[in-house]
Amino acid sequence: MASKGFDATSLPGFTAIAAIAFIALYAPIITLVGYSFNGANSISSWGGFSFRWYEAAWANATVQEATIRSLVIAASASLIATTAATMAALGTTRRGSFGGQTFIYVMINQPLMVPEIVTAVALLIVFASVKVATGYTGLGYLILAHAAFCIPFAYLPIRARLEGMDLSLETAAADLYANPWQTFRHVTLPLVLPGIIAGAMLAFVISLDDVVITEFVKSAGQDTLPTYMLGQLRRGVTPEVNAISTVLLGLTVLLLTVFFLLTRKRD
Repeated sequence: MASKGFDATSLPGFTAIAAIAFIALYAPIITLVGYSFNGANSISSWGGFSFRWYEAAWANATVQEATIRSLVIAASASLIATTAATMAALGTTRRGSFGGQTFIYVMINQPLMVPEIVTAVALLIVFASVKVATGYTGLGYLILAHAAFCIPFAYLPIRARLEGMDLSLETAAADLYANPWQTFRHVTLPLVLPGIIAGAMLAFVISLDDVVITEFVKSAGQDTLPTYMLGQLRRGVTPEVNAISTVLLGLTVLLLTVFFLLTRKRD
């Protein structure tokens, strides 16, 4: 009789623990989405179904400015991060093993391993010195800070895509007298493009949702949507914050779904 492999679902209490975990994870989110349609002024008492707070958020000039600023920063940071991550991934995968390879991997992924508050304080010190020296206080600091933090998030799916590609295709292109640029443009880039798009979307989501680094680096009048919401929580919560959170959640889920579809393994 063939021995059966270990099955975690057969352990006593597995179903109950899994159900509790899912409830703990998703019940607050479901509650948030539900109360974003609350017609009352209070976030704790139900006043009937209404789009009132979505309309209020849509008409709020401050929310509009913060949203546009968030999108500009996230788009710019993801573009920079994805470009740098693509070059790093090409340099670390389209060649044989080399000395210091592990060290380079560690340095690229350093923002993932260091607490975000440490990165934020370090960026604050550096950019404060630059601000004093140059007098520039624009969005460039936030864009660079977000790009630096997002590089490893973009790097991982691009690297994974490249590692799954056969080098023989690029070797064949070289045998047919294609120069390195032609090989990259006509062979490597089309094959790695899904990984690049996935990395860019992941970097965009990380930048869009960031609070800690933004709080430390931003200047006056540079609130993003998450930092605006944090400020509203300090002044008193209204269901308008629930509506904004629900829209942000929906956008994040949409982008992560596309990310999953692009990076999942196909038979």
